[in-house]
Amino acid sequence: MESNRLQQLFTFLEGSPGDAFISFAIAKEYEGLGELDKSLDTYEELVKSKPEYVGTYYHLGKLYEKLERFEEAETTFTSGIAVAKAAGDKHSAGELQGALDML
Repeated sequence: MESNRLQQLFTFLEGSPGDAFISFAIAKEYEGLGELDKSLDTYEELVKSKPEYVGTYYHLGKLYEKLERFEEAETTFTSGIAVAKAAGDKHSAGELQGALDML
């Protein structure tokens, strides 16, 4: 199942290969369509290719949590906190810490 929005995002990605925000948007779109395997693959690839992109960690961790993969969720939140702190992003670090505390 593919949406017009998803097709549009892939077109954007062709024009800007490696753009973390577009890849993130693709993962979110897959998640919204219920294609959790594709969403998970996209998030995981994004963490590998752009580990400094802080936004991925929260959403990947929450997806792991939804899939009842709690150890991976914990590891993802913890890694995201470290990345956010290194970037001086206190807001994201706080959100990730909150997600970790709720886990």
